[in-house]
Amino acid sequence: MNILDTIAAHKRVEVARNRELYPTKLLESSIYFDTKPVSLIKYLTRQDLSGVIAEFKRQSPSKGLIHPYAKVEEVSVGYMQAGASALSILTDTQFFGGSNKHLTTARRLNFCPILRKDFVLDEYQILEAKSIGADAVLLIAAMLTPAETSHLANFAHSLSLEVLLEVHTANELARSPVDLVDAVGINNRNLQDFTVRVETSLELAALLPAHKVRVSESGISNVETCVLLKKAGFHGLLIGEAFMQHPRPDKACLSFITELQKALQRATNQELAPA
Repeated sequence: MNILDTIAAHKRVEVARNRELYPTKLLESSIYFDTKPVSLIKYLTRQDLSGVIAEFKRQSPSKGLIHPYAKVEEVSVGYMQAGASALSILTDTQFFGGSNKHLTTARRLNFCPILRKDFVLDEYQILEAKSIGADAVLLIAAMLTPAETSHLANFAHSLSLEVLLEVHTANELARSPVDLVDAVGINNRNLQDFTVRVETSLELAALLPAHKVRVSESGISNVETCVLLKKAGFHGLLIGEAFMQHPRPDKACLSFITELQKALQRATNQELAPA
């Protein structure tokens, strides 16, 4: 049993409880059901933006407490002012110290794509994502069968939400309905021992269709790695701990994106320089 098995067992109980407390009809009465989502894919492929998906999370199973008193109001606005392409907001409470309120607060203060980072196993959670103001949802291949992934992706699309499918291995990628999702996220973290290899993104990227929007996740903490991933065709770089471990995550994000843009420009100039 890995951490996802533990989370899945808890999440099923949580969903059953929430369905009783907040019926579907109540979720559908949210103002966000009449609001057109902002496209995560369009923002990740914009040439004038960094591709950084800046994540707000207070803790994680692998790191424990990271920034338990961080305020989503300050951090989310600061991320966007720093030049992030999108926000990722953890809404899982038990394992990541998040909440639906964090995402709704970020939605109220920012006009940008927001990914709801949670562990989706049921249609109810996608309705919930729509009701709290998310623009995209995460589906994790390791937690779902291919049929479940297809069903949930189609259901998300019926609500005009985009789908980021997360894979960890070549086997997960091979069995996943990649054609039905909007982007593929390659998680560099091994679920058995929590070790991180950014090379995982580079290895699996070669197996993706050339046109597919791709995101690298976990263990991204330096600009050199980002340049390497961008050269390999990655549109999105999901970064959380590298920012959240600082006293001012927004300032860390600003410094990182500033250096990244300079490094990408240098790389472009070198490629264009005559031999």
